[in-house]
Amino acid sequence: MSDWAGLAWLVVLLAANAFFVGAEFAVISARRSQIEPLAEAGKRSAKTALWAMEHATLMLATSQLGITVCSLLILNVSEPAIHHLLEVPLGLTGLPDGYIGTIAFIVALLLVSYLHVVFGEMVPKNLSFSVPDRAVLLLAPPLVFVARVFKPLIVTLNACANGVLRLFGVQPKNEATSAYTLDEVATIVTQSTREGVLSDGTGALSAAFEFTNLKVRDVAVSLGKLVSLPESATPADVEKAVTRHGFSRYVLADAEGFLTGYVHLKDVLDLEVAPAGEATLAAPDSYAGQIPAKRIRALISIFEDTDLEDALATMRRSGAHLARSFTAEGETTGVLFLEDIIEELVGEVQDATRRE
Repeated sequence: MSDWAGLAWLVVLLAANAFFVGAEFAVISARRSQIEPLAEAGKRSAKTALWAMEHATLMLATSQLGITVCSLLILNVSEPAIHHLLEVPLGLTGLPDGYIGTIAFIVALLLVSYLHVVFGEMVPKNLSFSVPDRAVLLLAPPLVFVARVFKPLIVTLNACANGVLRLFGVQPKNEATSAYTLDEVATIVTQSTREGVLSDGTGALSAAFEFTNLKVRDVAVSLGKLVSLPESATPADVEKAVTRHGFSRYVLADAEGFLTGYVHLKDVLDLEVAPAGEATLAAPDSYAGQIPAKRIRALISIFEDTDLEDALATMRRSGAHLARSFTAEGETTGVLFLEDIIEELVGEVQDATRRE
């Protein structure tokens, strides 16, 4: 191989090394939240990038194999070519051949190392860190192609590496961490607030972080503080309760105190209150008896140690405004109101019918 061919190979190998370094850092730096919308829109490179992020260890093994091969080839192909080219001008200095060979070797080694570290390592690494989402869309597809071509070799090497990790009690991870944890987000918000780039005047952000630590028992209204109506309550009883307490929803309890359901004010508004026996043809909707069973809403049950955010999701799925909280022994401890859950996030929510 000629010396100039060696220099050409140096350029090619530096570019290949830069590709593997850039792809490696792009896969572990990119965020799924930025790539997933593009994949859902049908972008092919985004789908491939997601696959690469979900198989991070395979991608990293491919990158490391490529970097190692390129580095070895650079030293074995390019360094001798530069060494030989430098011997020509150094020979004109009149130095002994032993000195010329040594100086040429040192200069060639330093030059190749500089080019390798700067252009083959640091530049692509910093580029991938600066624009990880764009980098992963560009570099992930060819990296995945290389991984599939050399998959048997890479899988074998990766399995050996994972085996060593397990010997030390470390469980290997396959997918790159591509989302912030709650603690990381809280730290970002705290730091941003301290530096004045984020304002939390309403306290909604702080409340959101505290919300994730709450359980049902922390928010549920205890039975002793609960305003309830008997199971035999009439629309007139609901009307009186609204006048006295101002709440729009009331739990119904049987003679033993067991909660059987709840009723919303609007459930009985169309039942015109009339004295017993005075419903007439002129007022066919007049109602003097207890609230019809079909007007009473079901009261779902949620374990008191359930995370509040999970309880909120359950209530949203069921469409329930109220839920019975119970212990591990099945004992009812209170009632969870949807309004109270929302208040933990946004602050005080005033019932439109509430009395001060």
